[in-house]
Amino acid sequence: MVRFFVPPEELTGEVLMLTGENAQHAKVLRLKTGEEALVCDGEGRECLCVVTDTAGGQFSLTVRQRRESETEAAVQVSVYMAFPKADKLEHVIQKATELGAYEIVAFPSARCVSKPDEKSLKKKLERWQKIAASAAEQSGRGRIPQVRVLPSFKAALEEAAKADKRLMFYENEQAVTLKMALTGSTYRTVSLLTGPEGGLEEKEVAQAREAGLQVCTLGKRILRCETAPLCALSAVMYDAGEF
Repeated sequence: MVRFFVPPEELTGEVLMLTGENAQHAKVLRLKTGEEALVCDGEGRECLCVVTDTAGGQFSLTVRQRRESETEAAVQVSVYMAFPKADKLEHVIQKATELGAYEIVAFPSARCVSKPDEKSLKKKLERWQKIAASAAEQSGRGRIPQVRVLPSFKAALEEAAKADKRLMFYENEQAVTLKMALTGSTYRTVSLLTGPEGGLEEKEVAQAREAGLQVCTLGKRILRCETAPLCALSAVMYDAGEF
């Protein structure tokens, strides 16, 4: 079933109108009177609608049912990723959205090669949020993950430490595996923190421990910075029963 995302304030009333890009999309799909569609507010609420009017290229939909999204994960997983080079973050945003991430948060760390300046960051954030929106629509989600940027590694630790299950992945960790960190525990919120191409410095790992994060390994092989968060996210979703 086709779905459209609209601002929350537009998800009111018994008749909804598709405008702008949504209307153009409906034209491309040749949406017809009598067909059903889902209209989502991007925050986890949606309306099951039927198309009642397409006259003049305008699309009117009548609401049949309002409900919470049926495709959102029961566990809220926040992905914290140090700024990578090139467009690797775009890949992570797209795939993490498909896998069910609640939000994707980028931050600078000591070994980051790429640290966007304030001027370019605004445009990048707009692009990253569009990538998340497109991936949410494609994967049938009812919520668009928010893409955020934090000013420092310390700020990332402070936020990540608020989750029920807070994990950081470090290639030199050998004692604690992700499976060990997840076994025998219950959680509703999870934070997953990974480093850049050059990895995290030892002092950053020490800071993470002090902040209350569990430092884990993702196995014997070294994963690329764009692979690690997706690997961890997939494992958490599996452990939470989402797969």
